[in-house]
Parts: sequence; C-alpha cells; structure tokens
Amino acid sequence: MEEVIDTQALGETIVGVLKSIYDPEIPVDIYELGLIYDVMVNTDYEVKILMTLTSPNCPVAESLPKEVEDKVKLLDDVKDCEVEITFDPPWSKDLMSEEAKLELGML
Repeated sequence: MEEVIDTQALGETIVGVLKSIYDPEIPVDIYELGLIYDVMVNTDYEVKILMTLTSPNCPVAESLPKEVEDKVKLLDDVKDCEVEITFDPPWSKDLMSEEAKLELGML
C-alpha cells in the first residue's frame, strides 16, 4: 500500500515556518503581513511559494525569499522548495491580517 501524503498538513506546517520569518522593517511575520500569496505542495513533497514584497525596491528583496526557501527546505517532509516573487497584485496594507493591523496600531 502506498503512503498517503497529507499535503494539507504539510502546508499548515509550512505556514507555521512562514510565521517565524519577520520583515526586518516591520515587527510582523511575513504571513500575517500578507506577503505570502500561495503555498502549493505536490505529492512529491515539492513546495512552491508565491510571495510578494512590500515594494519592488525592498532592501531585503534578495535575502528574504532565500530565507523563506532555506527555512522551508529544512522541514523533513520537504524535498524541494521554490519561491517565486510577484508584484501582481501589488502588496498593500489591505492584505495584512487583522492581527498584523492590531500589532501595528492600525485598528
């Protein structure tokens, strides 16, 4: 019998990792900040993360996606991880969670 891969559970674990990564300029994790648009996990344990940055000129444009990729690859169940940056749609404060807005005094 083949092993059943619970991609949803792995996705939730990945989200937990993403919530441990913080934007260096804003004291909120990148998930609650709304920088993560999608986390895709296939049955080969390969992960693709679609994310954005607060601006195209973000000072961590090179290091932040690499940090995301490296930390997700550390998970035992992840075979590979690719991070794709997009600016469509562009990031805005509307993408932030209520928790992030509260943390930043925006509510």
